[in-house]
Amino acid sequence: MEKQFESRSFVPKQNNEVEQAAARTTYSDGHPIDVIQYLESKIILKPDRFTSVQSFRDFGKSVQRTAKKVGLDFVASPRAKGRPEIREIVFGDTADYRLYNNAFILRRRIPYVDGFPSGDPEIVFKFRHPDERTAAAVDVRPNIAGTYRIKFKMEALPLKNEVGGFRFLYSHNCVFGLSQMHDADKLSMHTLSHVFPSMAVLKTSDEEKISLVSEAIVEEVLLQLGQLHFGKGITADCSVALWRTRGEHQPLVGEFSYQAKFDRKKPIHQKARHLCEQFFVTLQFEVKDWIALGTTKTGMVYRLKGNPPQSHE
Repeated sequence: MEKQFESRSFVPKQNNEVEQAAARTTYSDGHPIDVIQYLESKIILKPDRFTSVQSFRDFGKSVQRTAKKVGLDFVASPRAKGRPEIREIVFGDTADYRLYNNAFILRRRIPYVDGFPSGDPEIVFKFRHPDERTAAAVDVRPNIAGTYRIKFKMEALPLKNEVGGFRFLYSHNCVFGLSQMHDADKLSMHTLSHVFPSMAVLKTSDEEKISLVSEAIVEEVLLQLGQLHFGKGITADCSVALWRTRGEHQPLVGEFSYQAKFDRKKPIHQKARHLCEQFFVTLQFEVKDWIALGTTKTGMVYRLKGNPPQSHE
């Protein structure tokens, strides 16, 4: 079967084209529009294949075989021999899923160590869209007194209906610790539209609140596998994870992912670009029996109560 690809390159456009466009366009306060810094590649997996930590390692062996086949260096992580990491994830939205249906995602994540929550809960606010310019144009910077990080990612996913190709989503993220948000009522749309000005247009009243999406608390079980070396200084840490409901332990979805950060001031070598594409496509054929097409992890959580993923996914 002929492989299918989108016309866009698998890695971000080079700095001249993107940065020149960004220089001509700013946010309302004059801040330059964000440009892509990360490539995050994701393969969504069937959850029933993950029944023990050994199944995570078995998937890791497929990753190693594929890396060797296409000529990548793979450096195994010492953590691959240990216990998986556990994180708790919840999504917040209005009763009519107004955030998600308008391409916004609001998430809280808490890591657990030895059975107890550890560190500052992480708040992630993102606008995710298949069009790069649309995603870049949304200013996701928060109105908080504390510190935050902006991460603009190009996400590669398999095609919706068959293995052997790739499609893209552009994820414009803001990340900060919950302690940096000092507002008392953190669940009200009045508060959230103040903290995240870009979602103010979604507010219908000051009394409106968000709630837990699908009434679900997600438990993420994640195992770090290692690091992929694509050459010319481009590396990507990779991991495999299972999402399941906390309490019932209902398996929801699995995922293999790896993320590379790019220096926008340096050109991306053609060899590294080719290896990124080749590895992603070859791995799909290697693990095709594991793959769940046409969904995302977030979409799976929203689907629990019958709300189907929208077209932006």
